[in-house]
Amino acid sequence: MIRLARGGKWENPPWIFRLDQGVPVRNTESTVSPVVEAWATYRTTSAADWPARRLLRAKGDTRVSVVLPARNEEATVGAIVSTIREHLVDRVPLVDELIVVDSRSTDRTAQVARAAGAEVVSQDAMTRGLPRLTGKGDALWAGLAAAEGDVVAFVDADLREFRPHFVTGLIGPLLTDPSVDFVKGFYHRPLVGTAGVEADGGGRVTELMARPVLNLFWPELAGFVQPLAGEYAGRREVLEQVPFVSGYGVETAMLIDLLELVGLDALAQVDLGERKHRHQDTAALGRMSAQIMLTAWSRLQRRGWVSPGAMPAALLTQFRRGGSEALPNLEREIVVSDVSIEERPPLAQLRHRVPRRRVAA
Repeated sequence: MIRLARGGKWENPPWIFRLDQGVPVRNTESTVSPVVEAWATYRTTSAADWPARRLLRAKGDTRVSVVLPARNEEATVGAIVSTIREHLVDRVPLVDELIVVDSRSTDRTAQVARAAGAEVVSQDAMTRGLPRLTGKGDALWAGLAAAEGDVVAFVDADLREFRPHFVTGLIGPLLTDPSVDFVKGFYHRPLVGTAGVEADGGGRVTELMARPVLNLFWPELAGFVQPLAGEYAGRREVLEQVPFVSGYGVETAMLIDLLELVGLDALAQVDLGERKHRHQDTAALGRMSAQIMLTAWSRLQRRGWVSPGAMPAALLTQFRRGGSEALPNLEREIVVSDVSIEERPPLAQLRHRVPRRRVAA
């Protein structure tokens, strides 16, 4: 069995072939790739492996920043910030910076985060003078621009029952192993429904969109349990070299781009236990999926695997039952959403245009 590759990077779509009388035939064996199995064994740890005091001894002069992108998260952001400050700033001085990026919130997110002890910066202030972009990815980019740590960890601001091991688990491999450049979290995501609680019912977009796409075109990434997880950490000098997609494709693009930049062995994942957060409705998940598909398309295009002139449509048509504008015979409204993606270039390319001093929200 052979793979069409050179120098550890794929030149063609990474389908596996066997030679049958000199003719390539698609392989149909249902086995785990030895590369994925070895990586998942070697580069997977548990948050319990990384107690805070052990990491403090390993930290040395390394500065650690934690960044929370937040849009209208006044109900949860305060508890997350307070937990990090109490356990990882005051009790064990592991985190040097705790930053909340206010992503155009219309509620009291900024005030609550500041009162809990975070430094709050404005997404718009950090990107002033650059094209205006929307979405989580741009808030993450602004947070990276604001942070000064050598290691930067990102944590979503909608988590409930947050525990400090979410941070220590992410930064542990980075503080103890110089060959690791990026760490992705994974966890159980319970989904509460009318029929009860489904222990792993969350992550629907992962199973229906992201995992199939990554397995088809970037099978080296198949070992990531939750490629769309919002909790991850990396070395600043590496994160500054990759672009940030503005919308919900940011995690997909980041994994693909980092695979290209540093290789699979520099990536790792950590089991963070259980993650509880707000779940979105099916229509919103459809829009997220569309952005992930467009993001994957953009990376396939850069690799030359799709025609450079072929661009998918960026309008998603969905149907909503009832409503004041329901069409005859349909009994539904037609809802059209723009799911196009944009991206910030790598921060290293724009550092000279970013404010030297952080601007508070």
